[in-house]
Amino acid sequence: MATELVHHTKVTDEKGNTLEIKIWKISKPTKDKPHGYRYSLVYIVDGKRVVGYDNGERKGDHRHMGNEQEDYEFTSIDKLFNDFYEDVRRFLK
Repeated sequence: MATELVHHTKVTDEKGNTLEIKIWKISKPTKDKPHGYRYSLVYIVDGKRVVGYDNGERKGDHRHMGNEQEDYEFTSIDKLFNDFYEDVRRFLK
């Protein structure tokens, strides 16, 4: 599957926590990526993922909150960013 990286951000704060976002446009939509994107958005604290959104191979769109995983309804890249950042803000509170 041909892909093109269309966005990559990686930021590490003064405490060593990392926020990383990678989004690829795929050449041909698939059953588990009907919207045509592959993505990984993650917030890592003390070396552990505390918030994550991805659509790993054959898993479809889903999000991770701590050790919990649930389905995620992908509607747009903008909403994906907004939902991810809102979950990170919630975690930080």
